Amino acid sequence: MRLFFAFIAGGLFGSGLLISGMTDTRKVQGWLDVFGAWDPTLAFVMGGAIVPMAVAWRFTRRGAPLVGGSYPAPPDPVLDRRLVVGSILFGMGWGLAGLCPGPSIASLSYGGSGGLVFLAAMLAGMAVAPAVVRALGRARA
Repeated sequence: MRLFFAFIAGGLFGSGLLISGMTDTRKVQGWLDVFGAWDPTLAFVMGGAIVPMAVAWRFTRRGAPLVGGSYPAPPDPVLDRRLVVGSILFGMGWGLAGLCPGPSIASLSYGGSGGLVFLAAMLAGMAVAPAVVRALGRARA
């Protein structure tokens, strides 16, 4: 049952990305081009995600997931160097490629070789990141 709900949720998420234009790199880069040909339409996508999620978080504070297990603990609210640097790198990659992890996977079915190259680079970065963090931690100490 849990896999069924995961499949449904993933399908809804991917469909929403596709319908909203989040898988269109030109639209995403237009959203990020604030001082040029800015395209504000993705603000509606973000609002359409934030509002229902705020309602969902309100209801989940009291209960448990329908398919078992427990909700994850809230993240640490501390703004540290890792969070800031990670956010900057994520934003730079999003601006350069016009994709982030969710839309890159959703666009694999039609994105051509560019989507595959992005996915391979993203997975390589995810694999290398822990070693880089450890090396930077040793260099700082």
